[in-house]
Amino acid sequence: MRGIALPKDQGAAMKAPIALDSLSVVDTLCAIETVIGIELRDNIVQTGGYASVEEALGHLVPRIEKVWVKKKGSKP
Repeated sequence: MRGIALPKDQGAAMKAPIALDSLSVVDTLCAIETVIGIELRDNIVQTGGYASVEEALGHLVPRIEKVWVKKKGSKP
């Protein structure tokens, strides 16, 4: 992404200080919507983005699960 080389170790890559702007994250949510078959509102994304992949996932996954449970009735 943008010429930034992530560490090969998955744990290190999750924690690497790679800024993710909110617009890029919203674009990612659009791709996720097609996979999970439900609409995700842009407002689940933190304004200003995230400082790492780990921070983004920690913020977004519970919110995506909440939408999933509301629409589908149970956790995925």
